[in-house]
Amino acid sequence: MTHTQDKKLWGGRFAEATAELVELFNASVGFDQRLAEQDIRGSLAHVAMLGQVGILSAGEVAQITEGLNGVLADIRAGSFEWRLDREDVHMNVEAALRDRIGPVAGKLHTARSRNDQVAVDFRLFTKEAALDLADKTRALRSVMLDEAEKHLGTGVILPGYTHLQVAQPILLAHWFMAYVAMLERDEGRFRDAAERMDESPLGSSALAGTPWPIDRFATAGALGFARPTANSLDGVGSRDFAIEFLSACAILAAHLSRLSEELILYSTFEFGFLTLPDSHTTGSSIMPQKKNPDVSELARGKAGRVFGNLMGLLTVVKGTPLAYNKDLQEDKEGVFDSYDTLSIVLRLYAEMMPKTVWHAEKTREAAARGYSTATDVADFLARSGVPFREAHEVVGGLVGLASRSGRQLWELTDAELKAAHPLLSAEVARTLTVEESVRGRQSYGGTAPEQVARAIADARKALGA
Repeated sequence: MTHTQDKKLWGGRFAEATAELVELFNASVGFDQRLAEQDIRGSLAHVAMLGQVGILSAGEVAQITEGLNGVLADIRAGSFEWRLDREDVHMNVEAALRDRIGPVAGKLHTARSRNDQVAVDFRLFTKEAALDLADKTRALRSVMLDEAEKHLGTGVILPGYTHLQVAQPILLAHWFMAYVAMLERDEGRFRDAAERMDESPLGSSALAGTPWPIDRFATAGALGFARPTANSLDGVGSRDFAIEFLSACAILAAHLSRLSEELILYSTFEFGFLTLPDSHTTGSSIMPQKKNPDVSELARGKAGRVFGNLMGLLTVVKGTPLAYNKDLQEDKEGVFDSYDTLSIVLRLYAEMMPKTVWHAEKTREAAARGYSTATDVADFLARSGVPFREAHEVVGGLVGLASRSGRQLWELTDAELKAAHPLLSAEVARTLTVEESVRGRQSYGGTAPEQVARAIADARKALGA
């Protein structure tokens, strides 16, 4: 439908209509209409407060409230017409309210600016998004904890890596618990961020507050905020709450990308440690044998866009003087995108991990194959009184000998081991299996079964707190 352009709600001092290209460039309704629910909640709280302090009559409050609820019903029903010439979500809602109830709609904007209006809408959205991602992160953390517990009983051994070289054997359950620990911190960051942003900017008005006798504590409480912002300039001009949210998103995305990388590697023919479920993989249009880890590859790739959203907003904010500048219109799309991206990745991994099949014989073989018990041989010598640096050199020589002859440490002869150090023998080498190596790592936080069981119990307690 074609409309005659409305007279702008801010157009009193302008003698010329806005140029069509400026209209297009300036408008944000294409994306900020997503804040419609938050915008109307903010307006309902504001108009209720205007009635409570006597700025509006009870009849005016009732009329505006009914009109706002009607606009909200249209939006929820999908019958609301979003208009580009009305610029943004706020002007679309206010103009629709005016169309519905007449000039009294203009009284809604008493003691309020679009500056504090957008700030409160965006804070409401970002706080809710932070808490929702905290819950979804917690759900994945619970899944990873279940997987750790499930695999602790099987005793599956996985090679642990440094520099992507086999380093020391670990329990698969220990590997899962590493991600449980990361996800616990990720959840905490979202909840911390939500607590810090739990302030209402509504009532800051354009930047300096308002001469109207408003009650900012009443509107903050009505909107579920802990308190109003303490400074009106800061209330409308700051976006650090969004930056902090995006920072927490970026760190979570990095953790999910690392998990993705490991799953991609471990699912290859060369590793063969695991098989990803058919439900979360795809095939090739030309190669019938292929099973592609698309979920993990996309999760790894989407970390880049989440990082970019953080850097984008940091760059926008770094050059903006107080208080509001139109640059800050660029704050929302990155937050929406990061929230949407991580919401689906977290859900996909919560579905996929329990359906992933690990191949214990392959993982144990890989752990044993890479001289992963070499440190245990050095530790044996050190416990017998040999200085660790000397023990390290002795075992390094044995690894070189075994590697050149295509053998494992326990396949070296008694004579070769004794020649390296009189305390060593074939009998000693045979006892230093990957199972014994894992059992020996009894330090707190280590990979010994008892320590992993303790970590699981502690994590269960923390999850239930």
